Amino acid sequence: NLQLELGRSREMLVLFALIPSALSGAAGMTRVSASPVLAGSALASSDARKADLMVRAALGQKVERTPVWLFRQAGRHLPEYQAYKTLRGKNFIQLLEDPRDVAECTLQPLRRYDLDAAILFSDILVVPQCLGIEVTMPGGKGIQVPKPIASPEDARALLARGADVDVRVGLAHVLESVSLIREQLGGKVPLIGFSAAPWTLFYYMVGGSGRKNTESGECWLREQPELSLQLLNLLTDVVIEYMSAQIVAGAQMMQLFEAMGEHISQESMSAFAMPAMRKIAAELKERHPTIPTMVFSRDATYCNDELLEAGFDVVTLDLATDRAQARSQALARGRSLQGNFDPKLLRRGEGGSEEKIRAETEQMLRALGPDHLIANLGAGLEGTEDPALCDYFVNCVHELSEGMLAQQ
Repeated sequence: NLQLELGRSREMLVLFALIPSALSGAAGMTRVSASPVLAGSALASSDARKADLMVRAALGQKVERTPVWLFRQAGRHLPEYQAYKTLRGKNFIQLLEDPRDVAECTLQPLRRYDLDAAILFSDILVVPQCLGIEVTMPGGKGIQVPKPIASPEDARALLARGADVDVRVGLAHVLESVSLIREQLGGKVPLIGFSAAPWTLFYYMVGGSGRKNTESGECWLREQPELSLQLLNLLTDVVIEYMSAQIVAGAQMMQLFEAMGEHISQESMSAFAMPAMRKIAAELKERHPTIPTMVFSRDATYCNDELLEAGFDVVTLDLATDRAQARSQALARGRSLQGNFDPKLLRRGEGGSEEKIRAETEQMLRALGPDHLIANLGAGLEGTEDPALCDYFVNCVHELSEGMLAQQ
């Protein structure tokens, strides 16, 4: 399988080299390149219902089939992405700096799979970057903050800087990317914008990494509660402005990621993280009442019902979430769910196969119901998934859910 994917990457690199680099873009920009649009993909589709299928599902409206997208659908599992990075000679962070690169990477999975939404190709740590915090990507170690907040003095300095931050300036390149993607999508499917939630941002900013110093966040909450709350309040305000700016730039749905729920106690979640997410949900609804809001509190889905009560339209199930309970809670509030297929089944090296995918997809749809649902994963793609199995999963969701809904 590795040899096959390497071969595909080389084929994609040749294809990229043959495609003219001066395709028209927004505001006089040129599109750097374009991967081929495959038959059966979202961008090859002429089905006008796809334009708002996922929006309707998020708002609990009637759908003809269950919409589907994938966490981390753009990026490293795609051979065309690997070829594109080689062609451009850039790493992940460098790609994020050019709206043309961002648009290309965002659209790649839509040219391969019949997905029902695009999601902005970006990273959760652009918000700390906007606040003047250095973010790096050393090879094989993931994205890191090499100089985390280490003292109360560091925190106060950040609070002083943050008072003057304008995301429309500091993250202008991201907002330009959103507008460019919307234009290139041509209305075929909606565009999802996103941000990390304040606790997740705080966790990285004081710990420096998603994998190390996992106790740093809780230590700050315990030892410096007032300063921690001030930092979380700053991050909440910046996240609200950032998400709102994405909507103004063209995003049609918003996703909030509380990715570090594993590293916060339920008590601290209630005292520190939940008030921030409540404020974000309320403020976005007040400013943009027609835009669906989705939230994923990974490894802390015990707070999903409270997040629904807070006003989010969609809550996400991770792999450990009880499906029956989640369905009951969502329907009781007239809201929708997202999730929670196991991405392990998309990796042939871990036993994934078409037969297992079909059986688990049917089980998921029967447990969660084909309506009031956005099919997705219970965790993000890791990069070793087989694109053929990803494609099969997407098509299975559509086929099976359409049959179930037709019988209702």
